[in-house]
Amino acid sequence: MKLPFFLAKKFVAADTVEKTLPVAADLRSRGLFTTLDLLGEYISDPKLATEAKESYISLVQAIDSSSGKIDKNISIKLSMLGQKIDESFCIDNLHEVLTTAKEFNTFVRLDMEGTDVTESTVSIFEKVHALYPENVGIVLQAYLKRTADDVARMCELNARVRLCKGAYKEPAKLAYQDMPTIRERYLEHMETLITKGRYPGIATHDDILIDATKTFVRSNNISTDKFEFQMLFGIRTDTQQAIVDEGFGMRVYVPFGDMWYPYFSRRLRERKENVWFVLKHLFVK
Repeated sequence: MKLPFFLAKKFVAADTVEKTLPVAADLRSRGLFTTLDLLGEYISDPKLATEAKESYISLVQAIDSSSGKIDKNISIKLSMLGQKIDESFCIDNLHEVLTTAKEFNTFVRLDMEGTDVTESTVSIFEKVHALYPENVGIVLQAYLKRTADDVARMCELNARVRLCKGAYKEPAKLAYQDMPTIRERYLEHMETLITKGRYPGIATHDDILIDATKTFVRSNNISTDKFEFQMLFGIRTDTQQAIVDEGFGMRVYVPFGDMWYPYFSRRLRERKENVWFVLKHLFVK
């Protein structure tokens, strides 16, 4: 399916880091936290994986040069660092990125992709977290049936987790398929992460989950600085600001780069819900 750039433009900040930094700075000036996300995934060429590593390192350095105007926070995909080529090669690349991140006091979130790499991602994370506990976190997907165990593993590590519903098409033996059950699992994991975890990111655009999270923390007298909400750039911008105005933390994931077509076409192909999600938010704030 072809996707004209004007459809992606609402959800992608810019095609270069230089153009993206002012967008992130504007968000930060309005009280929103930011995470920069260089688009790209599933690299199969070692040369391209090395180039991706260098791009991530350059991104960390570019953010540092912004003189504190934006958060030192990025999101990366292990599949861009050669995860599907050779895991040891990927880990070596990741160490270089995290060494730079530590040098520049930057936080790096390891994004979660399909179930073909879930265990690999969690395992790699556990290996590097011991060396960079202040500089690396992970994403867990509520719709996977394994996630309760992964949440427990991350709480034991005192690791920072971003909790999302999950956007990939996965088989019923691995993932819950109906939204009521996914929401139920999400809320269970949310409560565990907020009460037993370390500053989790509650990543959702779903009002049911947002309202339930607010109710949970208020009824349990949990400080708003124990967690943050997270949303994607260009989606429900008025809601993002309203959550900040209520006194909650809100982080905006800001995708950028010239690999927008694979990013969107993959997700539009995988789940019909993603098509509706994009169309629904094209013309609303």
